[in-house]
Amino acid sequence: MLKDLRKVIYYMLVGANIATIGLMALTGFSDRFSPDAHPLLSVIGLGFPVFLLINLTFLVFWVLFKFRTALVPMAGFIACLQPIRTYAPVNLNTRAPEDCLTVMSYNVYLFAGWATPKGEKNEIADYICRSGADIVCLQEGAYHEIQGEDVHQKLKSIYQYCDTADKDRSNSILAIFSKHPIIKRERIKYESLNNHSIAHWLKIGEDTVIVVNNHLETNGLTEEAKSGFKSIISGNLLNSSAKNHSKLLIEQLTEATRRRMRQADKVAEFIRAHKNEKIILCGDFNDNPISYAHRTIAKELNDCYIASGNGPGFSFHENFMYVRIDNIMCSSHWQPYNCFVDKSIGMSDHYPIVCKLALKTEENQEKHPTE
Repeated sequence: MLKDLRKVIYYMLVGANIATIGLMALTGFSDRFSPDAHPLLSVIGLGFPVFLLINLTFLVFWVLFKFRTALVPMAGFIACLQPIRTYAPVNLNTRAPEDCLTVMSYNVYLFAGWATPKGEKNEIADYICRSGADIVCLQEGAYHEIQGEDVHQKLKSIYQYCDTADKDRSNSILAIFSKHPIIKRERIKYESLNNHSIAHWLKIGEDTVIVVNNHLETNGLTEEAKSGFKSIISGNLLNSSAKNHSKLLIEQLTEATRRRMRQADKVAEFIRAHKNEKIILCGDFNDNPISYAHRTIAKELNDCYIASGNGPGFSFHENFMYVRIDNIMCSSHWQPYNCFVDKSIGMSDHYPIVCKLALKTEENQEKHPTE
């Protein structure tokens, strides 16, 4: 009798593990679904890390209690290797060449001026000035005097070349600060109330490089939806209340995902139109790595974090929403090195993402083929 009970429990656990793998695969490959045709499926990528951790728990359990059955979760990891690498890559850090460009993308949240104590300098502006970056792409970079300090003027003391672009006089200002001349700019046209993408042509030595700065559609979550998400994660809601808040959250997420789909398509279209040119793309996608927007743009370029970063690299850190939504990507002309999310400064609701890029030569192209 006891033996039969153990067998039943064993098969139930194996079944639960297989179901977990199925859900891990569904969420991990959800970036293939069109937000128009499958709105709900297009946002479930947010749940991928949950099933990844559950499968990891099963692996530890089977190794301890039924070693041969550990092949089940291992098979799941192999089947989902691509989304696992997309979500949390593992790379060896290698020494970057001396002549690398250092690129930073940073949603500065209006430089968080309200958090700057009276009489003190703005931490975000100070951080950028001492970063050593050659090219800095900012989102939500609205500038004004913060405690009597013009943050843009301060940045101009380090960066000789700069340009800003707003969206219908909103606070959604895209700014680029560069140590290299800016030749021209072009707006990538798509529909959005407050978000936009700008391409700048930079002269870097003998090369002309296109730098695309993006701030794709925000999720536009209401305070009620944010509060609901926080309560759900904390386990503080009754089931009926959690269901209502979850429904509101999903409705707002799917609507924003549809808008980002069209914006990502336009950005990808621009990249394809300039596919033979040297391109660096930065920005706040407002979407996680397993999403239609990320996959659509990354199909045309090399995601520098996936190619040279390590771990999940959460760049957004507010309301229990820990996700990597800030990106640096590049065309095949570049070799990325040691991309990382810098958590040393927490003034904004985003952390900056930084990467070193080296132009490929025939020699290092053989060593580092395109990812």
